Amino acid sequence: MDKTLPPIPAKRYFTIGEVSDLCGVKPHVLRYWEQEFTQLRPMKRRGNRRYYQHHEVLMIRRIRDLLYDQGFTISGARNKLHEAVQNERDKRRNGEAMLDGIDVLEVTDSMFDELAGAPHLPEFQDSAVLEHEFQSISAQSQHLQIVRRELAEIRDLLTYGF
Repeated sequence: MDKTLPPIPAKRYFTIGEVSDLCGVKPHVLRYWEQEFTQLRPMKRRGNRRYYQHHEVLMIRRIRDLLYDQGFTISGARNKLHEAVQNERDKRRNGEAMLDGIDVLEVTDSMFDELAGAPHLPEFQDSAVLEHEFQSISAQSQHLQIVRRELAEIRDLLTYGF
């Protein structure tokens, strides 16, 4: 199945027909997958019409790839998805996912010395003030990381139901 899939448009919701076209899977197969993969829970409105969100379309494409291209069984694909979700959750808990693609800068004493002696920063010439500012920023950064982890866990609970 070397059929390339069309790009996913920037929309909030997709009907089952649109998702069928975007993922190369018939609507009855999508309805069946909803029963087999608990992560797939499209919103239902008016007469039980299904509305899929962007992340669900991506998940359907992933399921399609596992089943059709990689040859997994439904049970194997379910396990593979569960492992992927667990790995992502573990990365987020450890703070790794938030730092993917970000260069981390190590702050050294020489950097403090440079800043303390910098003529363009007269308010930071006292190293005690500079140290206090650094500790304040570091504490704020730690609080933000904790909040980001908690928000990621909440999103996972809402998205995947784990």
